[in-house]
Amino acid sequence: MRKGDKTKQDIIMKAAELFNEKGYASCSMQDIMEVTGLTKGGIYGCFSSKEDIALEAFDYSTKLVAERFMTAIDGEATATAKILAMCEVYRDAAHNPPLKGGCPLLNTAVESDQTIPLLREKASEAYIDMLTIIQNILEQGIRDGEYHSEMDTEATASFILSSLEGSIMSSRLTMNNIHIAFVKKNLEYVLISLSKKR
Repeated sequence: MRKGDKTKQDIIMKAAELFNEKGYASCSMQDIMEVTGLTKGGIYGCFSSKEDIALEAFDYSTKLVAERFMTAIDGEATATAKILAMCEVYRDAAHNPPLKGGCPLLNTAVESDQTIPLLREKASEAYIDMLTIIQNILEQGIRDGEYHSEMDTEATASFILSSLEGSIMSSRLTMNNIHIAFVKKNLEYVLISLSKKR
């Protein structure tokens, strides 16, 4: 990796945590300079604006979390096990999430709503991507005979993702992971109720 590319990647990685912890609006270029150890000129040599950094930092953050989800999913055989494994990625959301500050999708969606259009668009795309992953898992479960064919996979996927994101928010807010555990337990109950083998 060339020095310029390495510098850019370093800015992205450090800014990703900074934005996820403090929020885009609360971060200044001075904050980015402090976490990267670079001058303003050094940063602007790689990016045209703070917004430009934020967009690439969000891409990095969501890719990092998606990789954690995919690793968890790959280790499981059934659709139900895959969904429950996704919950495990955030089992310590209160103290040790995959990225400091919590879920980048949730944080960005809340902060960018109606105020930062480009970030909101990226958050919306990331949400649809996650929804599609979950829906594909459920549809595979139907093909494998795990679930009844009458399952509304779109509605169920939306319920699962909304429940997971809500439990992350609750656990972060209260600094108590019990909310993740509650959601995992209830998702297991719902998915078993939709199973052909119950």
